[in-house]
This record gives sequence, structure tokens and C-alpha cells, in this order.
Amino acid sequence: MPAPIAELFQQGGVRQVECLFPDATGYPRGKLMPAAAFLAGQELRIAQAIPMQAVTGEYSDDPIFPEDDPDVRLVPDLATVRLAPWAPADQPRALAIHDCVELDGRPCAFAPRSLLQTVLARYAALGLTPVVAPEIEFYLCAPSVDPSEPLRPPVGRLGRAEVGQSAFSLNMLNELAPFWGAFEHAVQTLGIRADTWIHEVGCSQYEINLWHGDAVSVADQAFLFKHAAREIAIAHGINAVFLAKPLAGEAGSSMHLHVSVVDGAGANVFSAADGGEQPRFRQFIAGLQTYLPDLMLLLAPHVNSYRRFVKGSQAPIHLQWGFDNRTAGLRVPQSGPAARRVEQRVAGADANPYLAIAATLAAGLAGIEEGLTATPPIAGDGYAHDHGLPRSPREAWQRLADSPHARRLLGDDFVTGYLAVKEVEFDHYDREISAWERRYLLPQV
Repeated sequence: MPAPIAELFQQGGVRQVECLFPDATGYPRGKLMPAAAFLAGQELRIAQAIPMQAVTGEYSDDPIFPEDDPDVRLVPDLATVRLAPWAPADQPRALAIHDCVELDGRPCAFAPRSLLQTVLARYAALGLTPVVAPEIEFYLCAPSVDPSEPLRPPVGRLGRAEVGQSAFSLNMLNELAPFWGAFEHAVQTLGIRADTWIHEVGCSQYEINLWHGDAVSVADQAFLFKHAAREIAIAHGINAVFLAKPLAGEAGSSMHLHVSVVDGAGANVFSAADGGEQPRFRQFIAGLQTYLPDLMLLLAPHVNSYRRFVKGSQAPIHLQWGFDNRTAGLRVPQSGPAARRVEQRVAGADANPYLAIAATLAAGLAGIEEGLTATPPIAGDGYAHDHGLPRSPREAWQRLADSPHARRLLGDDFVTGYLAVKEVEFDHYDREISAWERRYLLPQV
């Protein structure tokens, strides 16, 4: 074990290590390991099916998951070792993000982090490196004891909850100052490179922009950001909520992804030496237009996700693209040649960052490799164009299942396993009787 990690543990009094990995939802799973065992390199294993656990806690019976339920090894990425800022002061912990590796040494096909690494290897084979920057929106809400009741804004400094819309209000940002102070410390401790923090359009909705960087590192930071937000919020008696549409009548929460690609010298391959566009720029956009509709289930993975795609809400309804146009699914921000990029605006805050980034990068690279042609850019109101995305979770599921391209882009085993897990979740949801049915059908039908 590298000496700096041992020194970190000694200085922090670390007693245990949270050995984490993201499952298909992007939720942290893993095991607690004694710090001494971690430093000694003790092998850690977990059941292969755990990365594909459904949000309900269930597992699929699809044959893709062997009946004998074999193990995979959890291999730590030592570059991710950090102190755990949510650990009790008298029980200091560290954390490390792990990769799921089959016992024969192959990456586990069901592990989201492995999928992203596989996509990046295709770029590396061409001498290319994607650069990604997420913008993550979320709500802070009062504790939710009864899931049948709507979420509510938390109580602020003056004993009142926020009402109305307070976009970019610093006063409203300061209403929950104790949470933000502790969260900022957590973000710094975890090495999350945050840019700006803002109060967004929704009531008690916020956004953080992460610095651009290597795709796996950025996905790790987004993963830890969501984990930390939940833990620090709970410690302050509130909830951090990453649902795509947590409150009726309020803005949805997105995870916009800004993407560019650089060569071995660090030059943006979307820009020519004279500052103009390289053909690969619009080819990348064409790849997103062509393939992301098939991969929608990775960008909008839950039944709640599709409530966000409403006309006039700045949530996209298609994959048209335009220059500095927030009504388009693909926006090209104004920038200099070195920063030329495309902003993918479809992914929700509820998406697994590893899978959303992997799907985006796989689609864009296919556009470059195949020399695809993008549609002309749109101007003005993007909502005047037809809806071009799946409009329900079942439609997105079927689109992924029927896709002639998805398995080539993401791998056969992953797509089969992911579809199986989502089928479990959607079947479970279909058995739920909603408040809407009780409210309107019970008295009238």
C-alpha cells in the first residue's frame, strides 16, 4: 500500500474503510473493511449480481445472472482513497471506490464503472481522450416520513420554508447555511472539483457545476457528490433529493453533460488550427442524434424520469441541436476554439453518472467513426419541433431492447442485464396503486 495512504489513515485515526462501488442505479454499495486489512491488501469479494440490484432490492431471474451466484473481486482504485467526511468524529473512516473484477481477471460486464472504462478504451485506441463536465441539479427537502405525502421545502433560518421561485437568490442559498458549510467541507475533503453553486429555478432547488476532466474521475466525483449530499443533508435533518421530477409544478432536475474530445497533445479535435470547426465536431453531434434515442433508458432510467420532459420547461423533447439554445436537446455554448463542446441536456439528475457519460461518449464516438452527418442547427423555439425521444419508461425499455446498435455500443451482457433489472423495477411499479387512482377513480368509477 502506498505510504501516503498509510499516513492519511494514521493522521486521521482511520479505523474502517468504506469499500464502495456504484450499482446500476448509481447507488453506493460495498462493504466496511478494517483499516489494517485494507492497508495489508486483503482481498475483498462480493456477489456478481450486486451491481445489478434493482432499486426495490430485488434481483432478476434472467439467465444472464448465473444461478450459482458467483463472486467478483472488489479492487480498490487507490487514487480515490479519501477520508469519509460524514463519519462520526469518534469513528473516523476512509473510503475508496472499487472496480468489480471477475475472478478470471475480466472486468465485470454488469459494473457501470467498468462499462465507462471500456468505452474510454475505444477512444484511447484512436489516440483520443474525452473531457466531461457535469452540471447536477437537486432539491433540498424536509424529512419525508410518509411516502404518500408530497415533498416539502425545509425550514430555513427564520423558521419558515421557502415559497415561490428564487432563481439565483443568494439569500435563499444562505437560508440553509449550516448544511452548505458542512457540505462544502465534505466536497473539499472528497477532492470534488466544484465550480459554482447556485439556487436554481425550483423551490429549494440547487445546482453545482463540476470542473471538466477525465471521464472516470468526473463520474467518480459525481457519484461521491450525490452520496455526500445525502449523508450531510441527513445529518442536518433534511433530504437531498435527486429525483428528476420530485415536485409537481416545479422544475425538473437534470444532469447536463458538457463534452469535448482532445488528442494526445491536448488539442480539442472539434476545432481546427484556424479556430473553425473540424468535421469531427458535427460527426460527434450526429452520433448523439442517431444513437442516444436507443440509449434513453440510461439517461432517463426511472418511471419518474419521464415527468421531466415537458414543453417549455427547458427540459428537451428531442435531440435537435443549436448554438446557445437551451430549448434544444444538444446545445453548443458560446466559447473559444479550445473549449468547443456540446452540452447534452437529456440526462436527468437521477441518472447513474457512469452510465449517462458512457452512453453519451459511445454514441458520439460512433458518429465520428462512421462519419455521420448532423441535422442543420435550429434557432428559436426548440419546442416547435416534434417530440423525438421515448416518452415513457416502457417505450425507452423497448427501444433499448429492439436496438440494432445498443449491444455493439455498450456490450451484450450489460444491455441484457440492465434490461432485466429495469423490467423488475417497472413490473414492481405497475403493481402500485397510486394516489391519483384513489383521488379520482375511487369516488367516480
